[in-house]
Amino acid sequence: MTKKNASKPSAAPVSSAPRVVDLEHYVPAYLTWIANKLSRGASQHYLEIFDVGIETWRCLVLLAIEGAISAQQISRVIGMDKGSISRCLKGMQERGLIRTELDAADGRLRIAVLTPEGRRLHDQIMGMALERERAFLSVLDDGETELLMSMLRRLHENLPAVETATQEYAATHFPQAKGAKRRRAED
Repeated sequence: MTKKNASKPSAAPVSSAPRVVDLEHYVPAYLTWIANKLSRGASQHYLEIFDVGIETWRCLVLLAIEGAISAQQISRVIGMDKGSISRCLKGMQERGLIRTELDAADGRLRIAVLTPEGRRLHDQIMGMALERERAFLSVLDDGETELLMSMLRRLHENLPAVETATQEYAATHFPQAKGAKRRRAED
């Protein structure tokens, strides 16, 4: 091979392989995997020990913080379907963990209120939940944990922009889709 030929760049092979997501660098995948595995593990332990699933625990957490809260508010905070939240609250009421009453500010809105039994259950589960968090974060130092929380808060606050970008992408690239047609009609 001559020196001239050695320095000549070769053409990149044309690939017919379809494009794929690089899972090693795709942030939504890691966030999903972590959330799913944390939730599944917690739910298994909470069901085995306390006879409640992760949805009930999430509702208990918000009820302990707020004292009283509607299904709509719970759905907004944790991003679960309102129907799932309503079914969860119904089961919690049947077990005596909550009671429902009308909201003093809006007499049409039903709110869930934590009972003493619900508070006791919350307090029992909280120790295990905090130990799971401690073990999960044990690979980070305090500064890294604070940085992680700061970044997660910023990403959470940016979710509306993600939905807007997704809607715009769908309307541009898939205008035949029902949702894209409906959004264009609304504009």
